[in-house]
Amino acid sequence: MRKLLVLVVSALTVAVALAASGSALAAGGDAPRRDGGSGVWFTRVCAIPGAAIGACGAQVVTSSDGSPLAGGSPAPTALGPAQFHSAYGLPTTAPTVQTIAIVDAYDDPNIESDLATFSSFYGLPACTTANGCFRKVNQAGGTTYPAANSGWALEIALDVETAHAICQNCKILLVEASSASLSNLGPAENRAVTMGANVVSNSWGATEYFSETLDENRYFNHPGVVITASTGDNGYEVQFPAASQYVTAVGGTTLRLNTNGGWQSETTWNGTGSGCSVYVAKPSWQTDAGCSGRTVADVAADADPNTGAAVYDSVTYQLQSGWFQVGGTSLAAPLIASVYALTGTASNANY
Repeated sequence: MRKLLVLVVSALTVAVALAASGSALAAGGDAPRRDGGSGVWFTRVCAIPGAAIGACGAQVVTSSDGSPLAGGSPAPTALGPAQFHSAYGLPTTAPTVQTIAIVDAYDDPNIESDLATFSSFYGLPACTTANGCFRKVNQAGGTTYPAANSGWALEIALDVETAHAICQNCKILLVEASSASLSNLGPAENRAVTMGANVVSNSWGATEYFSETLDENRYFNHPGVVITASTGDNGYEVQFPAASQYVTAVGGTTLRLNTNGGWQSETTWNGTGSGCSVYVAKPSWQTDAGCSGRTVADVAADADPNTGAAVYDSVTYQLQSGWFQVGGTSLAAPLIASVYALTGTASNANY
């Protein structure tokens, strides 16, 4: 736990351009690429973010032509629950039951059954609606879900499965917004808190926009509730809500394991979002001199697709389904959120 929570990303030293290679475009609208011309090929699974329009940050490992690599079992390079626990020295359960809320856009119609497959494969406790561990609602708290979206479904699978992998006695509340606009994702955030979340994880972001300070007060100012937000995967560039003073902005690392599966080393992933907010003032708890406004990020965890997580998703994405290897700061955000939950020190609310 110590390594995960103290790893601070220097927002002024992460301005490294991503090397884009290949010609095929993924559903997210970018070409498959590799870090520095080596390692695995990967692409974003959601559209590029816009002003007040969020985009999920999941980066899926592909072939060189952009076709996702999915299989009947996890890839040998994909990390599973035991490796994350071993690498970061984490317990598997919290001392008191906590509720981790996942806020994403659109619907993953298969998420509960996919979580069951993931849990069974890795020998994790069942997390179902029937046993009270899992709950899925729309942004109004109901069960009429939004339209399905294959890219966001892969994001949802990453977030939910990561949360359960890290905190295995935590309850998971999935709140699905009607669309990726902040006008829907914001109310979904409030819904998660209203329904008793101790921790809220957001693996999405929008480009900064002039009215974001109004939105951070409407949707992210929840004293006593931990909120994490991924910083994005475009290098030196700030996204909202990671720019908000009310959230823990989570950047990304490259996690290297030793032969026993333990932590060997960790460096800043060159794709991790970082920088200085244009609109959010520097909070009193930040004392660096590098940014006149809010400095991003605060902490970091594994995000490099080369060291990405094994994710099971039966919703067909780019003609593929099954086990994927997925990285991006979309992985880091639920990792950090779940570590907060493992402490058992968040408010003990219950939905």
